[in-house]
Amino acid sequence: MRQYAVLVPVCIVAALLAYKGSASFRAIDKVRLSGALSTPSDIVAFSGAPGFLTTAERSIHYFGVIWPALAFGVLIAAAVRAYIPKDWFARILSAQTLRAQLTAGAAGASLMLCSCCVAPVFGAVYERSSRLGPSLAVMLASPSLNPAALALTFMLFAPKIAIARLLMGIATVCLGGMVIEHLFTDAFPAPLTGDRAGDTSPFLPSLFHVLLRTMPALMLGALCSTLLTLYVPKELFYSSGFGIVAIIAIATIAVPLALPTFFEIPLALGLLAAGAPAGAAAALLFAGPAVNLPSLLALGKSTNRKVAGVLAVLIWAVAIAGGLAVSV
Repeated sequence: MRQYAVLVPVCIVAALLAYKGSASFRAIDKVRLSGALSTPSDIVAFSGAPGFLTTAERSIHYFGVIWPALAFGVLIAAAVRAYIPKDWFARILSAQTLRAQLTAGAAGASLMLCSCCVAPVFGAVYERSSRLGPSLAVMLASPSLNPAALALTFMLFAPKIAIARLLMGIATVCLGGMVIEHLFTDAFPAPLTGDRAGDTSPFLPSLFHVLLRTMPALMLGALCSTLLTLYVPKELFYSSGFGIVAIIAIATIAVPLALPTFFEIPLALGLLAAGAPAGAAAALLFAGPAVNLPSLLALGKSTNRKVAGVLAVLIWAVAIAGGLAVSV
């Protein structure tokens, strides 16, 4: 029976693909018919009276939107830890080449999870593979190269903005993890092989481990991200008078901002409608979903704060560079 246990994560992923696929097709069909994409306005709003009650209420609304996908992310992570032997990852991701990044990126993109929801999956893949680069590729590709989000971007934005989002995502997924893994080579173990490579654990202890490792960080990050939106002046976010400064400001706000899947799209459309430069919209479309404060805190819990900080700076820099390229 042990050899069939690997079917458990496969079945969970299949259920996730059915769930995300149906939601994505509905969104695409709605945009095709109406030419617009609407999302709830009480999840990410740059207004309101700062305070604990407002912050908690919006954070609860945020988790109310993402909880099905987050549940899938937690279940997949627990199933990977419980049922996928370490030597499987060692065989697939052992090569120090671009191929490992592409394989991990393709797997991550197919999940179509937001940054918060894929954070538990990162932890499980990293523990099983002991490879930081490919694990980050899974984490970054899921929101950055989400096929449905990219399709909607090409449907609703000018080609140069949509292409910029795609290229920034590809570059970060393929190269970002490799760069960070190279910077932190001495801090992480090599892939496990030999007798320990096949170690697995029972599902329920794995599930408890995933919840304990990721949920406190995600909840704290969501609260802090929501609090940030209450203090950021709405006029700054929708200003059209800053040029290059606007791109830098939007990238700086977008990196910690917690956005459910597709929520970056109406925000970017709002920027353009307010007269902001196209580069600001491109920076938001990439940096908004790529990472956020909750996922960075969860990443820091699984690795360390330096890795999370370097990744945040990398996403910020790529968003600015891509935004400036679009605005040239």
